[in-house]
Amino acid sequence: MAASMKDWAGLPVEKGRPFDVRPWLRLETYWPMLRAALWGYAGYFLGAWIEAALTWAIAGNDPIGNMINTPRAIAVGYLFAAVGWFLGGGVLEGWIIPAITGDESWHNVPDGPAKYFRFSTDYKSSSVRYTVWVMFSFLVGGLFAMAIRVNLLYPQLFLFSSFRVYNEFFSAHGIMMLLGVAAVGLIGGAGYWAVPLMLGGRSTVYPKLGGLSWWFQPIGFVAILMSPMVGGFQSGWMGFEPLGDWSGSGMVLYNLGVVTMLLSSWVNGLIFVTSLVHMRAKGMSLSRVPIFVWGIFAASVLLLAFVPYTAVPVMMNLFDEVIGSNFFGPVGALPMAYQNMFWWLFHPEVYVFVLPAWALWLEIASVFTGRPVFAKNWAIAGLLAVAFISIAVGVHHYFTEVKPAEQALFMGITETVSVPTGFMYMALIGTLWGGKTRFYAPMLIVLMSALTFLIGGFTGVFLSDVPANFMLHNTFFVVGHFHYTILGGFLFTFIAALYFYFPKVTGRMYNEFWAHVQAWIMFISFQFTFFPMFILGYMGMNRRIAVYLPYLQHLNVVVSISAFILGGSFFIALGNLVWSAMYGPKAPQNPWGAKTLDWQVPSPIGKSNFQRIPVVTGDFYDPNAKPEDVVKWVDPPWVEDAHEQTEEGAR
Repeated sequence: MAASMKDWAGLPVEKGRPFDVRPWLRLETYWPMLRAALWGYAGYFLGAWIEAALTWAIAGNDPIGNMINTPRAIAVGYLFAAVGWFLGGGVLEGWIIPAITGDESWHNVPDGPAKYFRFSTDYKSSSVRYTVWVMFSFLVGGLFAMAIRVNLLYPQLFLFSSFRVYNEFFSAHGIMMLLGVAAVGLIGGAGYWAVPLMLGGRSTVYPKLGGLSWWFQPIGFVAILMSPMVGGFQSGWMGFEPLGDWSGSGMVLYNLGVVTMLLSSWVNGLIFVTSLVHMRAKGMSLSRVPIFVWGIFAASVLLLAFVPYTAVPVMMNLFDEVIGSNFFGPVGALPMAYQNMFWWLFHPEVYVFVLPAWALWLEIASVFTGRPVFAKNWAIAGLLAVAFISIAVGVHHYFTEVKPAEQALFMGITETVSVPTGFMYMALIGTLWGGKTRFYAPMLIVLMSALTFLIGGFTGVFLSDVPANFMLHNTFFVVGHFHYTILGGFLFTFIAALYFYFPKVTGRMYNEFWAHVQAWIMFISFQFTFFPMFILGYMGMNRRIAVYLPYLQHLNVVVSISAFILGGSFFIALGNLVWSAMYGPKAPQNPWGAKTLDWQVPSPIGKSNFQRIPVVTGDFYDPNAKPEDVVKWVDPPWVEDAHEQTEEGAR
């Protein structure tokens, strides 16, 4: 493999030693996470039974066994489960006990796989946890999508037993993909790995809070996954009222799961905004901050500002279910208020997914063309402008329900967001222009992502235009559009990031041939999966339906078969990465020739980022500068003191 890699990529790689599987077979490796699951499971039933017993003691109308599945018992049980999950995962000995005793010896977590299965302040472990979690969430959400496409092979209800079950599947698929995959893939995965290194910091701000952020994801995800066991939810992934009031106790788990997963995103936003402000190395002025950090920063500002605003109506929805309030109920309440508050975050959330992706396009393009980012300041301005304008674009999701004056206003604002988006494409084309592009897998997939997102952007113009929106609203045209933007913008870039950072994370090279094979299968099958949806929508096929008119079957068969091929392509990437992590050739420290600080450290990185302190002295994107011209390395004060004492002793 080393020889073929050298022929293909021209990289000085050498054969790696076999993967040591022994640490992965030891129970102590997984024990903290297993303990967390056990404590969470026990906590749920403890809390639910306590609430049921108290309710029975006060009211006593029904047998106590019937009360354990009431909305209030489910909510209390979930809170107990969350406490058990966090404490069992290591928060007890890793945060609470040290806060009381002052003993921080728990920081000495052994090397190896054990560090990934317990709470810790090591941001690199958090990055790996997020990356693996996104892959798992994508697998589960993708299986739900495959079930939906199997059902839609035929015009009548085929796979699912009822319309209600179908509704539960597509609702759970949507929210799991958005909050369990797209919202944390680049920010939690690539962001936690690269941003502290790019800034020249030894860690992030609030390392314990950063270590905790991932632990919100699994418990929220499980809540949504388990909701069908207590009635499911019929509200779509959005939780819209009054549909939520008609969904039963499963809506309680939906609301709790969404709030928990939003907390994970909010914590990430807080950490990255403050890290940019406080953790930059000496000489790292704002003008020298790498553009990927700016993409993470722009997305984090949106999370920091608007997650609380949308978490509030979700909690109010929960209160309607649990304590009988009437904020959004169908009678005497304001169900439209839920939509207003919900879309205030969840349309800007689309840009949370793609702002880091756009920035990574430019980062990767600069590396593989050997050229500086074209119009870098304009690109940064575009990132920040998109974040600002996106605040006011959510109303186009319900143009059919607002006044004509509001329609015109928000149509104009929505279409305006395409202007700073164009800055990204201007910068990308300018970076590629005249460069000698090396088409490694990350670069190839970035170009595929840019083309795919461009199609999504063009189709978004129709949905932001009021007359066209009235025709296409709630059709498969909308499904095609947001998959082109979210999957085309985020998912393609996430896979490019996996290949790009793989040598740095694992110290090994992936197989370039199979990476290219997977990229082309993914790109072609993606187009055959989602482009026909624009035609289906134009022909009148509504979304969120389990049956359709027979004349639409031929295109649905094309979509479903292409979706199966698309889903299979991701297993090629997974197999490539897993095999290469175990047996791939050893990677050089800086295989791509990048100049940013994240590539100036050994592969793989040790516990501490930098043995010496980086002082930034130049522009990371200067094509004429060598890495040693961009950063100067100095000894930390305690090393300098030791050198002075040694010299003094010698004299």
